[in-house]
Amino acid sequence: MTPQLQQAIRLLQLSTLELQTEIQQVLEENPLLELAEESEAQEAANANTPERAQEDQANGETSAATDEHVSIDLDSKQDIPEELAVDSNWDDIYETSTTGLNSPSRTDEGGDNFLENQSSGDESLSDHLLWQLRNTPISENDFLIAVTIIDAINEDGYLTESVEDIHQSLVSDIDIDIEEVEAVLRRVQHFDPIGVAARDLRECLLIQMEAFAADTPGLQDARMLVSEHLELLGSHDYARLQRKTRLTEAQLNGALAFIQTLSPKPGSAISNSKPEYIVPDIYVSKHKNRWVVELNPEAAPKIRINQFYADHVKNRDRCKEAAYLKNSLQEARWFLKSLRSRSETLMRVGKAIVDRQRLFLEYGDEGMKPMVLRDIAEELEMHESTISRVTTHKYMHTPRGVFEFKFFFSSHVHTVDGGECSATAIRAMVKKLIDNENPRKPMSDNKISSFLVKEGINVARRTVAKYRESMSIPPSNERKRLA
Repeated sequence: MTPQLQQAIRLLQLSTLELQTEIQQVLEENPLLELAEESEAQEAANANTPERAQEDQANGETSAATDEHVSIDLDSKQDIPEELAVDSNWDDIYETSTTGLNSPSRTDEGGDNFLENQSSGDESLSDHLLWQLRNTPISENDFLIAVTIIDAINEDGYLTESVEDIHQSLVSDIDIDIEEVEAVLRRVQHFDPIGVAARDLRECLLIQMEAFAADTPGLQDARMLVSEHLELLGSHDYARLQRKTRLTEAQLNGALAFIQTLSPKPGSAISNSKPEYIVPDIYVSKHKNRWVVELNPEAAPKIRINQFYADHVKNRDRCKEAAYLKNSLQEARWFLKSLRSRSETLMRVGKAIVDRQRLFLEYGDEGMKPMVLRDIAEELEMHESTISRVTTHKYMHTPRGVFEFKFFFSSHVHTVDGGECSATAIRAMVKKLIDNENPRKPMSDNKISSFLVKEGINVARRTVAKYRESMSIPPSNERKRLA
């Protein structure tokens, strides 16, 4: 495998954001490459000069990748002094300090702590709770207890250690009673998000209910259900709940609606996961009843060969660095060729996918056709591994949303008439059936399977269960609701 082919394959498997980073690195390392935007103004000024016309005719290079350009006149000599007089000092612009990072001049009180003021864009639950603790009037002992409690809280917001264990871990350092730990725990439990540091689900929900006014509709019934009948509530056994609590159907519905507004995992409201940014590689739109596929012009910066340096390569006598520039020029041409190859391959694969999945673009998931990598590979006369690289971390912007290329590939299930139905379409059908079911009598997996078989789609019960679980839909006994 030649170095050029290796480079082309490597660029092909990069995502758009990774490609932008790669291009920026190449621009910094190779003097023969430059951003096209930097030279458009100069090129426009020189486009109609006789000298430029003669150069274009002599070179005969019309490719966008090798457009001629003079980025800067290196032969011109300007008398620029080493130091320029200015009316400001360094200290006026940049704060300097001979003390360390923990010095008083860099504390939070003045708001000048450069490192701590840099927003990381994400905050953990522990950081969020500690920030509230620092802004809470509290004694030194209680502060230490609260820090220990916060350290024992997991990502969902629940306390992972008992009050006794927390007390034992602190009693050797400070003189405290277990009642003090309980008191501080109650204080932390009312931090934002409320309900955090609870020891179980029952306590978590009851703490959240304390924030509501006593006359809130459904509150009293909800508190009774959670404190006394949480197991029946979790199993959705509403008939037994009504018998045990003697609540009317309207009262039970009101209490259930109130409970559903509470969070069983309060810590999930504060996420420390970094956002994943997606830049579409191609855009799909409909014009005059035709689906049009276009490359995203913002996906990668436009680069070109700097013709000023390229001219030096041709004149060996005048350029002492001819060998270095010649190698750089060759590498630049290979890189631009690999970029063009990547763009062409993306377009070909994107068009092939859109041609096969027109029904999905028109009607949604139920119109998705079964398709595997081999189908596109055979149509485009490419290897399956190449299609796999193209479809990984590449995204398509459509009127129905942004999808990864891989989304359009799915297995199939045979129909009664000998046809095929994609797994994506079957999942959409299962979801549609569940969305429209009677909440008092939800459909079982076996009943859904029977319904699809009547529609001509041979789907077993276990297959329906697999699709249902992949969509995070609970089984029928957990979906049961009071109308």
